[in-house]
Amino acid sequence: MKMYLLSLGVGLLVGVLYYVLNVRSPAPPIVALVGLLGMVVGEKLIPLIKDFFPS
Repeated sequence: MKMYLLSLGVGLLVGVLYYVLNVRSPAPPIVALVGLLGMVVGEKLIPLIKDFFPS
């Protein structure tokens, strides 16, 4: 749980920093969310595949 809170805090800090410096986000929100979804799915899918095909 501590890592989740740390990650949320860092994300909020970067968002505030982008706002203060008037920097545009490197990716449009939908692209960023799709990329995030891909990371989460990949993180869960690879162990599932490894369990399904034991070596």
